[in-house]
Amino acid sequence: MSRKKVSTTIYITPEQAERLKILHERTKVPIAVYIREGIDMLLKHYEHVLPGQMSLESTPAPPPPIPKK
Repeated sequence: MSRKKVSTTIYITPEQAERLKILHERTKVPIAVYIREGIDMLLKHYEHVLPGQMSLESTPAPPPPIPKK
């Protein structure tokens, strides 16, 4: 990912830090990459709550017309 990054501070548990460290040691992937991937997964999961344009696939069908009496 070559886009500019924004620095931020997060707080994780010691257990999370240890597991991320082990994962990094085994895969050689930077911990920051895993954190960004986790944030991407979270944002995708909650996409329906975020503002933005709806896709055509997710646009509900219009209700059927009301019959005239």
